[in-house]
Amino acid sequence: MKPSSPFRVIIVGGGIAGLTAALALRAPNRRIIVLEQSRLNKEIGALISLQPNATKIVYDTWGLGKNLEDARGLVDEGFRVYSTDGELVNHVPLTTKTEYGANRMVYHRMDLHDALKKAALATDRDGNPVEIRVSSRVIACDPAKGTVELADGSIIEGDIIVGADGIHSVLRKYVLEKDITPLPTGHSAYRLMIPCDTLEEQEKEFCSKINPRSPFTSMMIAHNCRLIMGPGRQGDVFGIVAMVPDEQMNEDPNEKQSWVSEGSLDKMLNTFSEFPQWMTSIFKHSADLGLWQLRDIDPLDTWSRGRLILIGDAAHAMLPTQGQGASQAIEDSEALGAFFADTNDAPSLEQIEKIFQDIFQSRHARASLIQAYSRQAAKPGATKGGKIVTMKPDEFMAFNCMYSGAKEWLQKQPNLAA
Repeated sequence: MKPSSPFRVIIVGGGIAGLTAALALRAPNRRIIVLEQSRLNKEIGALISLQPNATKIVYDTWGLGKNLEDARGLVDEGFRVYSTDGELVNHVPLTTKTEYGANRMVYHRMDLHDALKKAALATDRDGNPVEIRVSSRVIACDPAKGTVELADGSIIEGDIIVGADGIHSVLRKYVLEKDITPLPTGHSAYRLMIPCDTLEEQEKEFCSKINPRSPFTSMMIAHNCRLIMGPGRQGDVFGIVAMVPDEQMNEDPNEKQSWVSEGSLDKMLNTFSEFPQWMTSIFKHSADLGLWQLRDIDPLDTWSRGRLILIGDAAHAMLPTQGQGASQAIEDSEALGAFFADTNDAPSLEQIEKIFQDIFQSRHARASLIQAYSRQAAKPGATKGGKIVTMKPDEFMAFNCMYSGAKEWLQKQPNLAA
């Protein structure tokens, strides 16, 4: 009997979205190639959270617990809000494990990325190891033929193409047949990472008010600027995201659109001069100071065309105010795996288009509402389709966490009205 043709998958983008898509799609008789334009050798100094809706997928659906041991994840036990005097004014414990069956996990982005990459390359999982090609920049795509063209002129053909190439996606225009420019949101964010040993040795006043190893997300707000802080690497490092309205910052936000843009310490200190000195004095201990303008996109009319589908930030880039960006990309990846679960031979274009439509129907309304809520949290009064999202925080938490996969979500068709 003639062997069946392998199911060929091309994934454009080797970040969290691309690697989790590769993991979700791994199965016998599939050949998966991840094309990443960088060399994957630059450390990205920021913490990243996986919300309970994503940790259920990563640990339970995909069984990656053993693979993530080296990622040194930390369970976030709640939120603490401090005044600029260092007084604890609010404490909200997280009971997501009890209520929703999973924890909110915090990782160093590089550690999580490395663990996912190792899992994708592992030989002890179902299907063949994923092939990861670095320095492979995609410049064009033909959704009908299922081909992508690289900057070196080579052409790669697949049965499906997964566009996981981020907010500045090259592939998005091939789905929409027009360019979509990410929208400035009026906010930018600095990111810092400081060893906890350094803080304990040199910033004793700060540590007397905020314990950098305590497994909580802490926040301090003054004059529309906010600091969101917490430990990573099981308490070895302390990460800070410092959000500021663009009109109050002292740098040009239009030049700061990526995770690897450098910020100025002097300009940051000037921007956060209303914060206490015991707080701002710790900023100088960060080896790197990143600054990027926070942008998102409006909900798209479709995520797919022909053999091409968008996931993650390419499909629904959102602000970090709810910590759902990576988690929504993981939900997209779970949907790919679930709806292609019974497709191990090379599928027809008709089959692919039907599955892509099912994925879109299961994911679009949910991701769009989370986009809108995240935007509104950064700038109260922001709207989605002319409406204010009226969910209360506890309702939104339940909406996020009571999620058990795309197929079940599609069957339930919950009320998504804002």
